[in-house]
Amino acid sequence: MSDAKVVAEKLLQVNAVKLNAENPFTWASGWKSPIYCDNRKVLSFPFIRDYIKSELCNVVFEKFPDANLLAGVATAGIAWGAMVADQLKLPYVYVRPKPKKHGLGNQIEGFYEPGQRVVVVEDLVSTGKSSLQVVDVLKEAGLEIVGMVSIFTYGFPVASDMFAKSGITFYPLTDYPTLIALAAEKGIISSNQMEVLLKWRDDPAGWKGL
Repeated sequence: MSDAKVVAEKLLQVNAVKLNAENPFTWASGWKSPIYCDNRKVLSFPFIRDYIKSELCNVVFEKFPDANLLAGVATAGIAWGAMVADQLKLPYVYVRPKPKKHGLGNQIEGFYEPGQRVVVVEDLVSTGKSSLQVVDVLKEAGLEIVGMVSIFTYGFPVASDMFAKSGITFYPLTDYPTLIALAAEKGIISSNQMEVLLKWRDDPAGWKGL
């Protein structure tokens, strides 16, 4: 399996993750957050990109050996899914948030057949809601979901509950506690800031910052 600490270090190295408890970021949901994760930045760094791609491949190969189709999640998961599918020589599709409003009106792009065993490739899992909506779309198309992989997860309790209820096996390469501990170890944040950052994960909707 992947070394979560090494993956977290790679994300920090390319500034894919920004930490700021004093001036928190505002997510689309309206939540105030001391962290912003943009794994798309990794795509611009060839050697780190190759490392992350290989780690995702290892998880798919080891944990889901019976998979015969990969599905990337639009938009941030599309590139990662395509790279993993290419290296593992597996068929590939990607899933839009909503059906296309013109042409064929597809929500799933690419060729697939009902009954294929799918691993969903995400870049980031937060609440799990959008990721599991993709799972529902694939199931409605007659596909069997064998699991999901992602680069990073916040590990919110709500996400853990949703994945447990769905029965979907999920493997992230690294997670929020690992990254925060590493940031403290490297002196990027203080021990006091680490405590605040860890508390945020317990109640992100109610967190108001420092």
